[in-house]
This record gives sequence, C-alpha cells and structure tokens, in this order.
Amino acid sequence: MPTTIQQIEEPEKQRTVLKVEGEMLLDDALLVERIALGLESESGNRVKIDIADLDFFDSEAASILKRLSDRRGIKIAGMEIFLQTMVNDAERQRA
Repeated sequence: MPTTIQQIEEPEKQRTVLKVEGEMLLDDALLVERIALGLESESGNRVKIDIADLDFFDSEAASILKRLSDRRGIKIAGMEIFLQTMVNDAERQRA
C-alpha cells in the first residue's frame, strides 16, 4: 500500500497536522521529517504527525519519528490506535 501524506492546517491552534496513511518505511519517514521541519521553519506553526491510519511502519521509520519527538518537540498522535490495531490483527491470526 502506498504512503499518502495529507497536510491539514489548524490556524486556530497555529498548528499543521501531517496525516500519514498506508505504510511508513525509512524513506517515507525521512520525507515526513523534511516536510515537518520545512513547515515549522516556513510558517512558524507547530507540527503534529498523525499516524493512526498507518497499516505498517518499520523500526527505522520509528526511530525517525522518535527523533522528531525527542529533539524537535513534534507531537506524534495515533500511536496507541496503531498499536492496538496491530495487537488485534495478531490475535485474529492466532485463532
């Protein structure tokens, strides 16, 4: 499944949301990082990355997201939903 990135402006919160869907591998995460950092520097808005609709992401992509969160203070939303979906899928495959 291809990766799609949707940019959603929230002017009342002075924030831009990057909604990522599909799969996120290293190259995808690096692209999201470049977009997020560019948006911050150009607009001055905070950036939030919403990954609730991801079907898959690998450990390399996860490390990029962690770096954005830890070093840049970018909020990562939807992680709990993504993880719960993965747990549910794994449980269904066992049955």
